[in-house]
Amino acid sequence: MLEDIREKSQGLTAKIILGLIILTFAVAGVGSYTNSVDTSVATVNGEVISQQAFNKAYQAQRGRMAQQFGEMFDTLSNDASYMANFRQGVLDTLINEKLIDQSSAALAIRVSDQRLKEAIRTMPEFQVEGNFDNNRYLAIINQAGFFQSSDFRDYLRVDMTRRQLSQALVATEFNLPYQEELQLALQNQTRDIRFATISAQQFKADIELTDEEINNYYLTNQARFENKEQVKVDYIRLNVADIAKNVKITDAELATHYQENLASFTETEQRRISHILIEFTDGDADDELAKSQAQAVIARLEQGEDFAVIAKEVSNDTFSGENGGDLEWLEPGVMEESFDEAALALVSVGDTSPLVKTSFGYHVLKLTDYKEQVVQAFGEVKAELLIKLSNDEAQEQFFTLQQEMARISFEYPDSLDDASEEVSVTIQTSPWLLRGGNSAPFDQTQVIEAAFSEMVIQDNMNSDLIEVNDGVALVLRLNTFQEANVKPLMEVEAQIKDILVNQKATQKAQQTVDSLFADFNAGNDISAQLAALNTSFVSKTNVARYSSQVDQGISRAAFVLPHPVNDVISASTVALSNGDLAIVEVTAVAVNETAVNPNLAQQQTSQLAQSAYQSFVNSLKVDATITRRAVSEPVAAY
Repeated sequence: MLEDIREKSQGLTAKIILGLIILTFAVAGVGSYTNSVDTSVATVNGEVISQQAFNKAYQAQRGRMAQQFGEMFDTLSNDASYMANFRQGVLDTLINEKLIDQSSAALAIRVSDQRLKEAIRTMPEFQVEGNFDNNRYLAIINQAGFFQSSDFRDYLRVDMTRRQLSQALVATEFNLPYQEELQLALQNQTRDIRFATISAQQFKADIELTDEEINNYYLTNQARFENKEQVKVDYIRLNVADIAKNVKITDAELATHYQENLASFTETEQRRISHILIEFTDGDADDELAKSQAQAVIARLEQGEDFAVIAKEVSNDTFSGENGGDLEWLEPGVMEESFDEAALALVSVGDTSPLVKTSFGYHVLKLTDYKEQVVQAFGEVKAELLIKLSNDEAQEQFFTLQQEMARISFEYPDSLDDASEEVSVTIQTSPWLLRGGNSAPFDQTQVIEAAFSEMVIQDNMNSDLIEVNDGVALVLRLNTFQEANVKPLMEVEAQIKDILVNQKATQKAQQTVDSLFADFNAGNDISAQLAALNTSFVSKTNVARYSSQVDQGISRAAFVLPHPVNDVISASTVALSNGDLAIVEVTAVAVNETAVNPNLAQQQTSQLAQSAYQSFVNSLKVDATITRRAVSEPVAAY
């Protein structure tokens, strides 16, 4: 195929066409082709939200929903109306984030490089046995889709900046005692109610459907009955972990590495030092005065006075002086050379030094604790070394094999056989893949884009090598592709009938309940009519706001209704989650005295904080210039 393209591109006609294209770009400029098309989904105060940013946020949110709700979300995703609201929600979130970013910039809220570095190093996700591990850090951020550490730092900086602003808003909220009392009274309130439930099921028997109704529903709701495009791919995978299992490291190699890197297994001796500092400024006279004062300190120590007491009394290093002069554990090179030499000369705990002069002044040092040098024995680190050297060797082999796999799968694009044989891996077949919500490694954007690419699906060629992370690489090839299509009417007819029958039954039940409620609200007795519908009023006393005695729809409706006064009926109708309907009446309201909830103040403050944050975002929207464009189902770029 590639050879055929090369041959045809050598003809006179091809050369003329190519020349015209080059001339057009030279005159008009490439930018006129790319910049004339606005692909943004929204503009916020002049800043665009790109289609790419929307697609990324949409796929991430869709993946989270699919993982959380499983098959339920698959059902919801077939509802065009639900997915339109879902897409709008993603866009609203991006607009809110853009407003917050702009507000943070206007308020000069920043996150320093040092704070960013500290945040990364203290994140438990990146630690091994309580210490930051750079290899783990890189592996995790690569898995999350950040293939450059700078990308993750930029993402984290934005997130920390947003949180600074939100925390500033949230931390200022508080609740007042009367609000707590009012909330407590509302929570402890109970109501006496009565309700009658009318089942929609009983209206189904009399409902008849025409073929025209079924066909019309099918035609107007085809997105609901669509099979999404999906693909199965054959693939070969290189994995550092698999390679490491076959790496053989001899004891001699381990011992040699241990000796060559002995410093890595050695904890140097450590000294904990306290000091008393007598400062001096420029001038010989001041130097002599400071020296005299420092010598007086030594004289007091020789007379048996406590070092810590003197440090607190006379040391010009007030910070350490408050702690008896303690400088904690010191490593060589932190202080000036003369200071280090004097500290290293102290051998026994409790020893004090002669005067030590630095650029700060005169010091008297005391050794308060000492840790000897500790060298880990070869036997203690042998297992750890074996893993490290195996992984290092596997990483080198992985890099070499990865290059070979990329070369051969490119040179022989019509099959994976040659590449799989060369790197000694088996060809595997994926499950059916959608554009989102797949399991690893097919949950990575670059893998799915390759699986649905023109190269794989239309040209039926091997994909380019895909680096999933530092330890995994794939090459894909089409196995089976199923285009998006609408299920035939015959396949979904029974489902449509159920939908239409339920809708009509609910409509008929609603009409019946509305008529009954009108009579009931007029003060008429509807007992006979309810009996004809196989139901009657049920009374419940002392129903709490979140009671399990009754359906939640009924209790919610009951606590929305006003208090009954002067024989005025306090009632309403409510649709229940199972499709039934009910008439609900409140007959009495009572407030019960109970103990104060110690967590109530915190809960109220949290609610007020959330409300304040949302109000802040809404206020930003009022003053903002926001332009939205219609957002459709994102399609992965080829």
